[in-house]
Amino acid sequence: MAWLSWLLLISEWTIRITMLLVVARKRRPNSAVAWLLIIFFEPLIGLALYLLIGENRLPRRRMGEYKEVLDAGHVRERFRGHSGIVQPRVEERFKATISMAERLGNLPILGGNHVALIGLDGDFAEQLVQDIDHAKDHVHLLYYIFGCEDIGERVGQALARAVERGVACRVLMDGVGSRKTLKRFGPGLRQVGVEVHAALPVGVFRRRVARFDLRNHRKLAVIDGSIGYTGSHNLIGASSYGRQDLAWVDLSVRVQGPAVLNLQSVFMSDWNYETGQALDEERYFPDVKPSGNVALQVFPSGPIYNIEIFQRLVVSALHAAQRHVVITTPYFVPDEAFLQAMQTAVWRGVMVEIIVPERFDQLWVGAASQAYFEELLEAGVRIYQYQKGMLHAKTLCVDDAMAFIGSSNFDIRSFALNFEINSVVFDPHIVETLRQELARYRADSRLLIREDWAKRSLGLRAFHQLAKLMSPVL
Repeated sequence: MAWLSWLLLISEWTIRITMLLVVARKRRPNSAVAWLLIIFFEPLIGLALYLLIGENRLPRRRMGEYKEVLDAGHVRERFRGHSGIVQPRVEERFKATISMAERLGNLPILGGNHVALIGLDGDFAEQLVQDIDHAKDHVHLLYYIFGCEDIGERVGQALARAVERGVACRVLMDGVGSRKTLKRFGPGLRQVGVEVHAALPVGVFRRRVARFDLRNHRKLAVIDGSIGYTGSHNLIGASSYGRQDLAWVDLSVRVQGPAVLNLQSVFMSDWNYETGQALDEERYFPDVKPSGNVALQVFPSGPIYNIEIFQRLVVSALHAAQRHVVITTPYFVPDEAFLQAMQTAVWRGVMVEIIVPERFDQLWVGAASQAYFEELLEAGVRIYQYQKGMLHAKTLCVDDAMAFIGSSNFDIRSFALNFEINSVVFDPHIVETLRQELARYRADSRLLIREDWAKRSLGLRAFHQLAKLMSPVL
């Protein structure tokens, strides 16, 4: 059997050498190192994992089709002649971030909006169902998790009522996040006339993406092209998540005004990608009149882009901060540029605070998050651990002038792998309202003390460092 040992040895070294060339050419250095470590120690297992989840890009043809829709410029052309709407007044220090968001995400900043923050699940469900019940032409929903009961069931019933009134209802659910609903609830929705499709479906004989865990993590709703929702809420009650012992805390925005057409463009691009149907009729892009005074910019991100849009915008916002930055996220796994931007902000005299859950629903991601705490604490970043459950809100608040609210976590997965959608709001009143919400999160949190964190056991330190090493591939 000596020949078998030699064959195995030759195969393993062939894999190591080949994958050294492949991985180093296609991935960022930190991610490449993590993959090469796995492949070096376990070549066969590492190769299998890389083939399964290692590639983070869609097929080139599909990427072209997807970007073609957003590049069409529906929203930009409609408002190009209205300078007061397309280019509302914002502080000079934020103009670079705005310009970058428009250039990378292809959607302009739009003024004249009314924006309301929604925190409680009950308030979110009640308002969304009410808006669907008042819909006259169409309802478009795109959610990572569309539940079979609770909020999902109520929304499904509202969709059925809307179809009876002659309203066109379309729903996209992520193929993994909503897999149970697609099987159990999807057929019933289709039967009553709702168009339902899986976003990024996966399967043994139907793999349209390069890796099964590259997901559409977006959460958005558009009603009649005049009302929109986006944020961290899924269509599922807090008690229905995987960890029922953790109360989930979310935050979304309800938008009225021109910026809703930006949300419509993102839904249209995803719908076109999955179905081949172009929703470019005038009825889907009505002449929306200003409903308020809030300037808002929507920016999608995902693996169709050559760079990590959300990460670039967050770093730019941190560099623009002058006094205070607050970040809330359930998963915090920064890359080097993001980490350095936070450290630099603190050293410039900016107070930087991060509010994360004390208990995580995902062991490895939670450990990877905690692995960065020591470095952040040493730099002077204030870390609060939320005590009352799973803080799922994803926000960034800069001074009293700008706020990010969306679906993106502040981790490498949301930066590079998932399809996400975020909105950036420029309005002192909305930012102040968000700050009050964040103050409540902070009041229900425990401030992490550097000296106390340094006392954790050697075993826990080792676990954190191992998770940190693997963070680029989590």
